[in-house]
Amino acid sequence: MPALRSRHLCSVAAALALTVPVPATAATADSSAALREVLFVGNNWDGTATVLKSSGDFAKVGEINVVPDKAQRIAEINADPIKWIYYTAIRNQVGQGHDQYVDDMYSTPDGRSVVVSRPSFADVVSIDLATDKINWRFPVAGYRADHMAVSPDGTRVAVSASTANKVQVLDIDTGKELGEFGTGDKPHENVFTNGGKYIWNMSIGEVTTSLDDPSADWTKGDRHITVVDATTYKTVKTIDMRDRLDAIGLKNFSDAVRPAAFTPDWSKMYFQVSFFNGFLEYDIATDKITRVKTLPANPATSTDRTTWLLDSRHHGISMSPDGTKLCVAGTMDNYATVVDRATLQEGPLVTASTPYWATVSGDGKDCVISESGADQITAIDFATGQKVTSVAVGDHPQRVRLGHVQADWTGPSAS
Repeated sequence: MPALRSRHLCSVAAALALTVPVPATAATADSSAALREVLFVGNNWDGTATVLKSSGDFAKVGEINVVPDKAQRIAEINADPIKWIYYTAIRNQVGQGHDQYVDDMYSTPDGRSVVVSRPSFADVVSIDLATDKINWRFPVAGYRADHMAVSPDGTRVAVSASTANKVQVLDIDTGKELGEFGTGDKPHENVFTNGGKYIWNMSIGEVTTSLDDPSADWTKGDRHITVVDATTYKTVKTIDMRDRLDAIGLKNFSDAVRPAAFTPDWSKMYFQVSFFNGFLEYDIATDKITRVKTLPANPATSTDRTTWLLDSRHHGISMSPDGTKLCVAGTMDNYATVVDRATLQEGPLVTASTPYWATVSGDGKDCVISESGADQITAIDFATGQKVTSVAVGDHPQRVRLGHVQADWTGPSAS
């Protein structure tokens, strides 16, 4: 088994692992023909984002520096003892010796900027794609920024402020906070559902301790799904998977929901939990876990849970646009696989080095995983389950998101 190259999860995530394409809004519809769809790959340890073609050969289009203000931010941290303590803890625990410069990213509808959450700097910034300069900066509550989600119209981003146990929603153009809501401990994945009517947040609790035996599960904190109205940010429903897991005899399973993927009609959610090599199916209308899929264990994978990356076993799940296939990143087992949603039969196990995210290509034909242990992304054909190609990116790729740039963009100008 390759040596682990840990990255922040979070959350993998993700999920959503479910990536939401950013469509043009009414205000930008006239200029949509001048946009090019791309994949943004966040290189967490580099502080860069590699921009690739969104399908086909996934060739490199350009690269973005997402920490142009690095010296200024570090000077501020060094001048504040509390910030320095958290900054150092993130490096030594979640980052395993590395700063975490980019967790998540989404482009603006006009394709001129990309909005990035930066864990080590506890902020969200908008980067001008033409110049690599910062348009605006929003310091999140607490000391760490994590997963984000973008609204279907591309105008708002929701970011998890993981040490403050809340999600903050920002205007994507100005960085102004529009609202916030409380979550469980360590909010992680965010998903806009039902056409943008709701926001789902999954809190994962404490994932940096070594208290990983099921008997110590209670030490991980309050983990639940928070569903809020995406207009008022008022809680609509709270879902703790503990009762749902216990009801089907899975009392030793963690209830920390990791990346998740929803069916196109939003009726079912497929989700991963800490320490489990597989995923579960949750029926939203009946509020029940309806199926459980255990995926193969790599015999080379250590059985010592304390060696697993931030309580992950598998981290990253996406769904084909037609809802017939799932793609799963088997993080600690070093493979990815496509699963038939009707039968839950997995396809070939595609060897991968610590895959930690899964999304969908622009044309919907492929699953795209980030291989954090090999500094590359790999595309897998949903139809055949076979590897299509791998493309080198930066150091420790994490989140992969569809977005847009101007049609003639190839990177920041030299000026």
